[in-house]
Amino acid sequence: MPAGSSKKRERQYERIKENAEQHGVSERRAKEIAARTVNKERARTGESKQASKASLRDPKSASQRGGERSHKGPQGPTKDQLYEEAKKKHIDGRSSMNKEELRKALGR
Repeated sequence: MPAGSSKKRERQYERIKENAEQHGVSERRAKEIAARTVNKERARTGESKQASKASLRDPKSASQRGGERSHKGPQGPTKDQLYEEAKKKHIDGRSSMNKEELRKALGR
């Protein structure tokens, strides 16, 4: 979290990070997702000194989108997400599997 963030943004960061980890995302990626989301919200509400055009131009905030871009669309979860899920379920041979094989091994 950037220095000087509000308690609200810190709570938001922790909630997003924990939720991503519960969905099989690595801790490193979960931190990145949470930081990007919170930073974008800070930019949209004028809490940050700088904001990219994309942050300000997006028609919906992350909370309004409600997971519209959370890899549940046509291509589904990423290979890394499938791998993490397979790792948690102790599926043998997962490191040599491609995305489709991981999907089948997980019963998707």
